[in-house]
Amino acid sequence: MNNDTGCKSVSYHPIAAAQIIALAALLVLAGCSSVPKRDTSEQASSAASGSVTKRGGGYYLDDGPGDNPPSNLAALPDATPRHEPLRKANMRPYVALGKSYTPMTALEPYKERGIASWYGRRYHGQKTASGETYDMYAMTAAHPILPLPSYVRVTNIKNGKSVVVRVNDRGPFHSDRLIDLSYTAAHKLGVLGGGSAGVEVESILPGREPATQIAAAPPAAATVSAPAAATAVADNESGIYLQLGAFSVYDNADNFLTRMRAELSSVADTLGISAKDGLFRVHAGPYADQTLAQQAADKIAQSLAIKPVLLVR
Repeated sequence: MNNDTGCKSVSYHPIAAAQIIALAALLVLAGCSSVPKRDTSEQASSAASGSVTKRGGGYYLDDGPGDNPPSNLAALPDATPRHEPLRKANMRPYVALGKSYTPMTALEPYKERGIASWYGRRYHGQKTASGETYDMYAMTAAHPILPLPSYVRVTNIKNGKSVVVRVNDRGPFHSDRLIDLSYTAAHKLGVLGGGSAGVEVESILPGREPATQIAAAPPAAATVSAPAAATAVADNESGIYLQLGAFSVYDNADNFLTRMRAELSSVADTLGISAKDGLFRVHAGPYADQTLAQQAADKIAQSLAIKPVLLVR
């Protein structure tokens, strides 16, 4: 039909319109798929464009420390590994930021090195992937594939500091990140200042953990200063000992020794370092016999969730 303006009339097709509406609805649903709340597509696009909201020192996407953090963060205890039922809902494969992840379905040995980051006030009080409420001041962490919940020891490769955290969330979903730490865990590891750090993550298997070898810095020449040589026990000193950790760098062993003396006050006077085969071993002892050594090992295992190794020289 013609009109007075000379323009051609346009026919309206209800079927075509319905198809357009249906297509639009599908697109909306696709944008609302069940991707974990953290590291959303909004974050990814912001990072790509360089458009990052900053506040309180330039923390990523308005994240950062709380307004009134506890004053004793360094003194807060690590997570205590224990048997917990795994959540089947967190074992299903999922997709986040276009990448597919297949979570572990059982507690198994796991040991990886990578970059640790942390998350704070932006997510404080929100639900984690496990359904629990995120507390930035608890000793927890997020990992893409480890079972929920589970426990890991995280060691800062640069400074040798080590903590035990409970994994109860999913993330991080950036290709260069291995684990997301709570604010307190990051504080205790010395990660807060730079925002991220190289770490080693090792699973803890309650009740059946193998002899713990605390992660150390990358292999390096065994150089020992004069004070270090004086502290290290001669490797030919006979006796029965309990090895608590082994390191390729003396400073890491010394840091661990300091921590053990603080956490194992009952045996602090028996702790020391021995050097052999390029490793620095933190040990307790000597003990009069293997029975006493085993009793001490059981107490240490209960206190710190590690399994000392019996050494007879």
